[in-house]
Amino acid sequence: MSFKRPIAAGLILFLAICGAISSSRAEPFKIVGFGDSLMAGFGLGPDQGFTDKLQAALRAKGHDVTVADAGVSGDTTSGGLARLDWSVPDGTQLVILELGANDMLRGIAPDITRKNLDEMLGKLKQRKIPVLVAGMRAAPNLGADYQAAFDAIFPDLAKKYDVALYPFFLEGVAGQPGLQLEDGLHPNVRGVDRMVERILPTVEKAIAAVPKAS
Repeated sequence: MSFKRPIAAGLILFLAICGAISSSRAEPFKIVGFGDSLMAGFGLGPDQGFTDKLQAALRAKGHDVTVADAGVSGDTTSGGLARLDWSVPDGTQLVILELGANDMLRGIAPDITRKNLDEMLGKLKQRKIPVLVAGMRAAPNLGADYQAAFDAIFPDLAKKYDVALYPFFLEGVAGQPGLQLEDGLHPNVRGVDRMVERILPTVEKAIAAVPKAS
């Protein structure tokens, strides 16, 4: 019958429009958490680590995001520099750079830590990937000179590369036994919740600062 052709044509047009709408939908904003065991969720169960909880918190605030875990337990800034290119894939829209704690615990010279982080930030800048630097602080028992040199690395480099800074990744958790695992170094589940709560406004601000794709 003749009315079948208009129906078929209409159906094709409808499917084409639906396909166009679907393809035009923005993909989730892609964040990579690049760091060490603090990022990787050492000693915690599934969905209890920092990246999982940050992703859930951002989604609860209405952000369409994915937060990938590129944390490696025990990693130093030297190790991070060596794996940066393949750990941060193309299409990443924000990197949370959290490294340096293991350098400090091993007593690595702050100049080496600074050089490695500087190179990482330079590489990410070349790739035009925005960065949020998650800073670290030296333990007091390493001495005042080491502490001053190490602590200055993160704000100095954030200023040099004009990137966002969260001064201390373990803010509100360090030195709080009830928020740490028995090792006194890593956050427990409650500690991760505290970390996410504290850093969330800074991450939201960093997301808002990323230019929208045209």
